[in-house]
Amino acid sequence: MNKVSVTIITKNEEKNIERCLKSILWADEIVVVDTFSTDRTVEICREFTDKVFQEIWLGYGMQKNLCASKATNRWVLNIDADEVISSECAAEIQKLLSSQPEFSFYRFPRKNFIANRWVRYAGWYPDLISRLYDRDLVSFSESLVHEKLISSEKGGVVNQAIFHYSFDGMRDYIDRQNLYSSLYAEEKKRLNWEANWTHIYLRPVWAFIKIYLLKQGFREGFLGMFLAISMMFYTYLKYAKTRSTE
Repeated sequence: MNKVSVTIITKNEEKNIERCLKSILWADEIVVVDTFSTDRTVEICREFTDKVFQEIWLGYGMQKNLCASKATNRWVLNIDADEVISSECAAEIQKLLSSQPEFSFYRFPRKNFIANRWVRYAGWYPDLISRLYDRDLVSFSESLVHEKLISSEKGGVVNQAIFHYSFDGMRDYIDRQNLYSSLYAEEKKRLNWEANWTHIYLRPVWAFIKIYLLKQGFREGFLGMFLAISMMFYTYLKYAKTRSTE
């Protein structure tokens, strides 16, 4: 039986972290790296594990790799503070690790929620995301945002979904899009990359068409229209912010 460490990075997650931690009590180890939360996040985490560390923020990819480096087990399940592992998903993970896994990493479908509503269309499901991996063979890209596991193989797929309570509502969604677009632009500027006119004028339109029509966002009603328009604006923002204002 391969043991598994669950890794979580946090900052001011007191509203989510207890629900998350209760869903992973079956794990062999829980490791938390916190970025100096000012709420009760650390206090709550220490009720579930003694492996709680505080480190400065390095960016999503580097922070997750740092957290994995503090784990004692070779297999790592990385989850976010606003995610939940169902009992069915936990059972599939444990069954997978009960023998020698075929792949070095595994992807999960993810059910994303806005408030308490599961968003099934608009490209929000199955939203396959790589989370379970052999840390001796795989690690996260060192990205400021939109980090991913780096591997030359395609990996395996776990059937049971991770539940992702991602946004409190539309305002929270918009605030996060503004943050993520800034992080994207910051990373591109470090590479001396600047968006051209096709990025700024064409890609936002394509984002709307893809979300609302091709990925059937219209089936979500008003919410689908909101998601398509906000993704169009996000796409515009992340490219526009790479341009100099001078």
